[in-house]
Amino acid sequence: MAIEVRIPELGESISEVQVAEWRRQVGDLVDVDEPLAEIDSDKATVELPAPAAGRLTEIRVQAGQYCKVGDVVAVIDEHAAKDASPPANASPAAAKDAPPATGNQAPPVAKTAGAPIMPAAQRLLAQSGLPADRVPGTGPGGRVLKEDVERAVAAKARDAATGAAGGPAEPAPAARPFAGAREERTRPMSPIRRRIAERLVAAQHNAALLTTFNEIDMSAIKAMRERHQDAFQARYGVKLGFMSFFTKAVIEALRLVPQLNSEIRGQDIVERDFYDIGIAIGSGKGLVVPVLRNAETLGFGEIERRIADFATRAQAKKLDLAELEGGTFTISNGGVYGSLLSTPIVNPPQSGVLGLHVIQDRPVVRDGAVVVRPMMYVALTYDHRVVDGREGVAFLKHIKECIEAPERMMLEI
Repeated sequence: MAIEVRIPELGESISEVQVAEWRRQVGDLVDVDEPLAEIDSDKATVELPAPAAGRLTEIRVQAGQYCKVGDVVAVIDEHAAKDASPPANASPAAAKDAPPATGNQAPPVAKTAGAPIMPAAQRLLAQSGLPADRVPGTGPGGRVLKEDVERAVAAKARDAATGAAGGPAEPAPAARPFAGAREERTRPMSPIRRRIAERLVAAQHNAALLTTFNEIDMSAIKAMRERHQDAFQARYGVKLGFMSFFTKAVIEALRLVPQLNSEIRGQDIVERDFYDIGIAIGSGKGLVVPVLRNAETLGFGEIERRIADFATRAQAKKLDLAELEGGTFTISNGGVYGSLLSTPIVNPPQSGVLGLHVIQDRPVVRDGAVVVRPMMYVALTYDHRVVDGREGVAFLKHIKECIEAPERMMLEI
């Protein structure tokens, strides 16, 4: 029995996805719930599981192509679940190398001299008039790719320019050949990258963004971590980092400046008395912002455990879409990548984002003497439509006071 593999529902706002990568190929035997492919939405990357055990007989949507929720992207032959032998008319190798079955998303693949030619390569061959047998294929199974044709066309043009077909040409006096390769590659923008671009451009166009800066002496936090690291790790099973301190400091500052925990809806300002703090994390395919719900109810240990879990699952592409939705304020730590200073962009419809940066030993003046201290620049970008400059500066100053004297957060002062 033929089982259709369809794109599942991934969330109310998601209607289009991109097939990022096929993990199994035509002819492979698969088990039920085995990941067949990776699917990119505008929020996260998820796995597409096999709905039944059997042999993968068709792939209708190739990697890099877009499709809608509910579209059939592959077909599994359920009768082959207990039969490990290849189909009677093809070997497993042939099945893997065979072009995908025809469909509205996957055009047929031509062959010449035993080498399959991909559709984009066919079009370029037709445009250039280059014989197919003059182009060696470098793709899987000897496939002729678009890049192969582009190289062959470029080589033909170079031969013509140097007189390979009709004798040496007169060199141009001022011309000097470039020493390095000058190839280009084109790849489709992933849904999450498109979504990031749309939201950030919208933030720039629709909000009145302003950034204010300060610097923080990290000495007290570093000393506290050194004193309590072993006991903290033994109790909670995770290291005591800086993010829990900054999350707590942000909550205290948001209580002082509630405008930064609000958003604009039409002609209204919506204020909140809860704190859902987004933590920006690099996922390999783009920045994702999982949310610590009701972060005001979490202790240091639980904050560190949840952030560590977010980071692990972001790299493994296991974050749930619900974990990426909402958020009332965002913390983005560019310091982990070595950023000294930046101006983060607000994640709409939020009204503020705190940017953290690398810690560096710098000379500062304390009690009239120059000393070396571990210093961090911090940046607050906020929507000036909601937050005035005085409130933005007060917010960042309170963050500085909480981090430089962390006992303030314990006493809530």
